[in-house]
Formats: sequence, structure tokens, C-alpha cells
Amino acid sequence: MKRGELDSRLLILVTLALVAFGLVMVYSATSASATVGGNDPGYYLKRQAIYAALGIVLMMVAQRWDYTRLRTLSPVLVLGSLGLLAAVLVIGPSINGARRWISFGPAVFQPSELAKLALAIWAAGYLARHPAPSDLRELWRPVGALAAVFCGLLMLEPDMGTAITLMVMLTAMLVVTGTPARVLGAALGIACALGTVAIWIEPYRRARFFAFLHPWHDAQGTGFQLVQAMISMGSGGFFGVGLGQSVGKIFYLPEAHTDMMLAVIGEELGLVGVTAVIAAYGVFTYAGLNIAMRCKDPFGKRLAAGLTIVVAGQAAINIAAVMGVAPLTGIPLPFLSYGGSSLVVLLAGVGILLNIAHRGGRAAVAVPDRSRGNGRTRAARSGGRGRTQTTRRGRDVRRVAGSRRSASGS
Repeated sequence: MKRGELDSRLLILVTLALVAFGLVMVYSATSASATVGGNDPGYYLKRQAIYAALGIVLMMVAQRWDYTRLRTLSPVLVLGSLGLLAAVLVIGPSINGARRWISFGPAVFQPSELAKLALAIWAAGYLARHPAPSDLRELWRPVGALAAVFCGLLMLEPDMGTAITLMVMLTAMLVVTGTPARVLGAALGIACALGTVAIWIEPYRRARFFAFLHPWHDAQGTGFQLVQAMISMGSGGFFGVGLGQSVGKIFYLPEAHTDMMLAVIGEELGLVGVTAVIAAYGVFTYAGLNIAMRCKDPFGKRLAAGLTIVVAGQAAINIAAVMGVAPLTGIPLPFLSYGGSSLVVLLAGVGILLNIAHRGGRAAVAVPDRSRGNGRTRAARSGGRGRTQTTRRGRDVRRVAGSRRSASGS
């Protein structure tokens, strides 16, 4: 088996395994509370299964569709994402004080998930056509400016977690492009400063940040979710209390099926289950970055790195928050947490990664085309057997032989 085939198979296997395990855990995290409340215990499982099936279909389509065509679609995707992010602020229902979703009958769509994919495709195309930014001014125009617009709309929802994910993704793509460390350091410093201001001026963010620093000071208030997450993780021990036997998900752990899915896994499957989940994300990151490094197409290389870090970054932020290492941001656990928009978009991104693994190794070398008046380039290709034979004519051979005799006579 070739190295590229191994990475592709690893990516497929770990993705499908996470999706299947996610369906099991969504049912485990929601069925008990639904039964206690007299509702359908399989409601969330059925919806998640439909989204998983749709996402797998999109993954198969993206795997077979030439990813280079996405470059021409990037302006449409960016404008559409910006339009949806603006529209959700007006027509989106307010849920827990946030406007992040648009309802289409029984289906619910989260525009911020599409924004990750749209920005990754556009940034990959732009960075592939231009040299790496050498200073902050080059970084700002237009990559930084567009990222700022996306993050500004996300902060109005508010959705700071997705804004952080976008910054992590762009940082990875800039590293692959070859952006100097001093430029990246300065840009990240500015982003962190702006993030600190955003936390301080918003009361609920400020309260959540201080709850992260001292969760037990207000264990029944702002620190309740983090305290219950740590209790659930500690209650599982090494092997857990058993699948479906968690108590925290029923009465104590808020948002157990979305933000706190890892806490449910920790209580039911213990340290072994949590370690297996972290290892699965590690394998996904390893395979995705290998695909990016082997890709000879500049656009595909940057896009593969961005899509891989979207999954790895979200997983790292969620795991760190549940374990109390970072403040809670509301980022779901990729492929495992309940959420149709996230699951569908991430599976489509995996399909693009598989497409890059299949087609990205074919380097398209551009050579100057002298027959064109505009000086543009064309793809290098072989002339074929027929063309080789037609160039070797008798007159050409005689001309070469004559030139040699004249050279020797001189």
C-alpha cells in the first residue's frame, strides 16, 4: 500500500468511526432525560442520523469532484456566507441569548459552519496565487480584512468560539504558506488583544472567564457547568461507570449532548474512552497533515492544512474547555456532539481532503506559452507519439547533418 493510500484510508476509517461513535453517544446523552420528561428518547438520534447520512453523501460527492473547481466558486461561497451571517442577526431566533441558527421548516442551519469552509477555500486560493505576506500591511490586505469581517459578524451573534476557530485555521494556512514568524506573532498579538477587549466589555464573557479561573467560587452560578463537567470526568475513573449509566447528563450537566459530550464520555467510559477519543483526533490530524505535505498543488496544500486544522482545532479547544484548561467557548466536539450543520460541513470537508489526497499529487507545471500574445502560461504536457514522429522528418535530419558538415569544414 502506498503512503498516500494509507493516509486516505486512515482518514476514512477514523472519520466514520467517530461519526458512528457520535451517534451512540448522542443517544446515550439524550435518551434518559427525554424518557424522564416523557418525550421520544430517540428524537435526537434520528435527527443526527439523518444529518450523518446527508454528510456522508456529500463526502462521497466531494471525494469524486475535482477540488480545483472550488477556487472559482470561492467568491460566491464567501459572499453567500457573509450574507447568511448578516441575515441570521435579523431573522434568526434568539436561543439562550444568541442568534446563530436559521430555520427552514424542520431543518435548522448554522451559517457559521459554512463560513469556516468558505473562508478556507478563498484563503487557500489567494495564498496560492500570491507570495507569503512579509509584513502586517500585506497580511491585512485582503486576508486580514476579510477575516475581521467574518469575526465581527460572528461576535455579534455572539459566537466567539467560531471566531477563534477561524483564527486558528488561518494561522495554520499562513504557516504552510511560509509567513515569517515575526509577522504571525504580531498578528496573533493583535488578535489576542482584541479578544481580551471583547471578553471584558461583554458581561457574560467576563463572568465565564472568571469562572474558568475560579470555578468553585460560584459552583452554583457561573461556574456550575465547568464544575459539573469536572465532577463527571472524575466520576468515571479509569474504565467509567458503563455506557448509558451516566447520572450527570440527566440532572446536572448542562448541554450534555453538545458542548459537554466529552464529559459524558469521561463518566461512562472513563479515562480509557477519553484517551481513545483524543487518539482518534490525533490520527485524523496526522493523516490530514500528511495529505497537505504531499500535495504538490499550492491551492490543495493550503486547503488541506486549513480543513485539517478546523477539525483538530475545534477538538483541542473543546477538550481543553471540558477539562478546565481553557475557558468555555461553546465549540462542539467534531463528529461527536449533536449538531446537523457542523456534522454535514465537516464531512464535506473530509471529502475534499480525500479528493486532494487523490489528485493533489499530480503537479501541474505551468510553462510560458510563446504562441499567446498575452504572455500567460499553459500546462506542460507531452506531445504524444504521433507528434514525436512528425517532427523527425527527412528534411530536418538532412538539415542537421549539413550543419554538422559545415561546422567540421570550418
